[in-house]
Amino acid sequence: RGELLTPVVKGWCTEIGNEVAATGVQVHGGMGYIEETGAAQYVRDVRITTIYEGTTGIQGNDLIGRKLGRDRGAAIGELIAAMERELRSRESGDPAVLGVREAALGAVAALKSATQALQRTLASRPEVGLAVSVPYLKLCGYVIGGWLLAKSAAIAAAKVDGPESAFYAAKIRTAAFYAAQVLPTAAALARVVEGGGASVAETDAALI
Repeated sequence: RGELLTPVVKGWCTEIGNEVAATGVQVHGGMGYIEETGAAQYVRDVRITTIYEGTTGIQGNDLIGRKLGRDRGAAIGELIAAMERELRSRESGDPAVLGVREAALGAVAALKSATQALQRTLASRPEVGLAVSVPYLKLCGYVIGGWLLAKSAAIAAAKVDGPESAFYAAKIRTAAFYAAQVLPTAAALARVVEGGGASVAETDAALI
C-alpha cells in the first residue's frame, strides 16, 4: 500500500499545498503590500514541490502505468474495500460526524466506479487511460482525505465531552467543512476519469 500511495501523496498533497498557499495570499491581499504578511513567501516556496522529484503528471503516470498495471488494480481494490469497511463500522450519535461518513462513503463509491472504468479503458486504449492520470491521482487524494477525516471526526466525537473539548470540536468541524466544500470535487473528477481521455489522446500534438 505504501508504494501505491507514494505518487498520490507526492502529487496530490503538493497540488493542495499550492492551492492553500495561494488562498493565503488572497486572504491577506487586502492588507496592503502583500509582502508585509509573509504569505507570498509560502507561494514561492511551495511552487517547486509539484515539480521536483517528478511532476504531478509523472506521478499520475506512475500511479496508473505502474501501480495499477503491475497488479491489475489489486492494491487499489484492497484499499477501497478497507476504506468502505472502516467507514461503515464507525457509528456516532453526532449528526455532523454521520454526515461526513456518508459523504466519504459516496466518494469511495465514486472512486471504485472510476477505477473499474479506467481499468477497462487501459485494457483497450492505454493512451486514453493515461490521459486522465492526473485527474485519477487527484480523485484518489480527495477520497483518501475524506476517509481519514471521517475517521478523525469519529474519534473526536468520542472525546469531545472531555477536557480538550474545543480541540476535538474543531476536528469535527474541519471534517464537516471538507465533506461539504472539498470532497464534492471527487464526483467531478470521477466523471472525468470515467469519460476517458479521448479528447486529449485524439488531438493532434501540434495543436497542444
